[in-house]
Amino acid sequence: MTAFGLARFNTAYAIAALALLYGCAGSTTSSSVAPQKAFMARLSALCGKAFAGRLVTSEAPDADMVGMPMVMHVRSCNKAEVRIPFHISAADGSWDRSRTWVITRTATGLRLKHDHRHKDGSHDAVTMYGGDTADAGTVARQAFLVDAESIALFRANNLPRSVTNIWAVEVDAKRFAYELRRTRENARHFRVEFDLTKAVPAPPPPWE
Repeated sequence: MTAFGLARFNTAYAIAALALLYGCAGSTTSSSVAPQKAFMARLSALCGKAFAGRLVTSEAPDADMVGMPMVMHVRSCNKAEVRIPFHISAADGSWDRSRTWVITRTATGLRLKHDHRHKDGSHDAVTMYGGDTADAGTVARQAFLVDAESIALFRANNLPRSVTNIWAVEVDAKRFAYELRRTRENARHFRVEFDLTKAVPAPPPPWE
């Protein structure tokens, strides 16, 4: 087997293993739908509000974000979609408003995508990547396994470590969290948490 073929095999094996770990996608039974409906209802209840947060992990390459002010804004909501811009302050006092988390309902569960843009509103080369839920999750936490479209996008942009991404979003009475994890071969853990007990003024719109 060539090195390219072996790499493709290893990636496919990793994705298959992750799929087994998180269960079989495609189930639309009432038991699988109920937690996701309640999860979306929790997000929608925050619509229009913004909250301050921080990075709670400190691994490379994200260590430079430690201590930087962050704000998440549940900017728009409807029955099918919730959009949450993620704002990060830089050391010079400017704000990066390039990222928006987009959570939508699908026929088989929930989907998370990342709308990533430049300051002029144009799309970044790597944008609208993400994945789908592979099981019912819980009312408080939903995990999203990287999808085939995103794997192709990552490969096309020389980001092979991202092809095993698993994202998660959590929301309860006191905290909203966004998390990224990767498998052991390219281990990474990125997590930000926001305090839902105290709203802050809504930030300017994201770059769009």
